[in-house]
Amino acid sequence: MYLGELAPKNLRGALGVVPQLFITVGILVAQILGLRSLLASEEGWPILLGLTGVPAALQLVLLPFFPESPRYLLVQKKDQEAAKNALKRLRGWNDVEDEIEEIRQEDETERAAGTISVLKLFSMRSLRWQVITIIVLMGGQQLSGVNAIYYYADQIYVSAGVKETQVQYVTAGTGAVNVVMTICAVFVVELLGRRLLLLLGFSICFVACCLLTAALALQETVSWMPYISIVCIISYVIGHALGPSPIPALLITEMFLQSSRPAAYMVGGSVHWLSNFTVGLVFPFIQVGLGPYSFIIFAVVCLLTTIFTSLIVPETKAKTFIEINQIFAKKNKVSEVHPEKEELTDLPPSTFGQ
Repeated sequence: MYLGELAPKNLRGALGVVPQLFITVGILVAQILGLRSLLASEEGWPILLGLTGVPAALQLVLLPFFPESPRYLLVQKKDQEAAKNALKRLRGWNDVEDEIEEIRQEDETERAAGTISVLKLFSMRSLRWQVITIIVLMGGQQLSGVNAIYYYADQIYVSAGVKETQVQYVTAGTGAVNVVMTICAVFVVELLGRRLLLLLGFSICFVACCLLTAALALQETVSWMPYISIVCIISYVIGHALGPSPIPALLITEMFLQSSRPAAYMVGGSVHWLSNFTVGLVFPFIQVGLGPYSFIIFAVVCLLTTIFTSLIVPETKAKTFIEINQIFAKKNKVSEVHPEKEELTDLPPSTFGQ
């Protein structure tokens, strides 16, 4: 949220994907340090556990030197001078009037809204499709089976002939693929757009889950099927890293204005972790019950999320927050971004088709 608020419009997507990049880097570093030849031992695990405090300590030391969000300063604190100084510090130049004017327009639009709580967020007609979108995308991100894929990967590698002592290295290699593809997402998100990356990513995951199901069902009868399973896992990781992993959190920043953005992040984060917990809790039982057909469920989730994205989610690339919310105002059939004063009740049908 912080990065999205301070990023310039032309770099908002790339900066919004960077946190996911560092998450994948963190996972890869943990996989490497967790190798049995390094710290995965009785003597090494306390060191491995203690290393997790290093990034937190760096944040505590460095965050006080970061500027406050210019949007927060102008829209919520009403301090235009502080907002200008923060923008000048962030941009490195003094001419920030255009950006200040854009933030001021957002402030004018939201003036009647006040601070929006989570409960109010669910009750506002002007934010209906934005809320539905973040719930679907954040739920789809986790319920598409990314953690189940990692959970099942070791067994698939062993069945393909990888020695149990070497599986950890193959898993680390999969983590490296995840990092590389997230780096690609950083560079292409402003070129291809958020919507296309979501559609492409979920589609790849859907196909990978379908083929993985077939490969798992046939691996006892067809000798080379385990290798197809490995290809499916790597393909799934590539697809998820391109869109489903980094884009939903970015869209929360872009689809909501300053007054509703914190509440939207609370909703998105809650859906994310509840979905993550559900998959981790339920998947072992699904695996016992359905066996090789477990991934059909995730394929269905990927397909439904792809359809929802194609029908509902607009492209937000190179648009201001106001412009994005005006697109959703038409979907919500309201006349304003925060239409506490008036709702669209008698507009001609052509208005909504534009």
